[in-house]
Amino acid sequence: MAIQGPIPIGFDQVFPHGCYLVGEVEQVKDFDASANGRTVFAKDKATGELVWQVAVMDADPAAKISQKTIAVKILAPTQPVAPPAAPGLPIIPVEFDGMTVTPYVAQNTGRLAYSIRATGMRAPRTHAKPKDQA
Repeated sequence: MAIQGPIPIGFDQVFPHGCYLVGEVEQVKDFDASANGRTVFAKDKATGELVWQVAVMDADPAAKISQKTIAVKILAPTQPVAPPAAPGLPIIPVEFDGMTVTPYVAQNTGRLAYSIRATGMRAPRTHAKPKDQA
């Protein structure tokens, strides 16, 4: 089979209605390697980059409440910085670059789940309207 490892995917395919930060960027701990009060932080097996995690809320109005908050892991050498808050908004809209998805079977439910990773985080791009619609 030609598919090996994470599957590249576009931001608009994962979050067609956009998404919003609902948590802080945190470094992911490697629980298997951490011991005796010594914390070891996770590194991506393929790239060696540090792994960071942020919770986002899917803006899809049809998403079930239990599926609204999603963790996105970001592979980066330093802690990614959230974009600035937009004036008048209590939450921060965000987009991710270099996204991949890895399907797996969740051990606790036996159901198909997805691990979502990215290489960067930024403020959403503004989508210009075509000239005939302006």
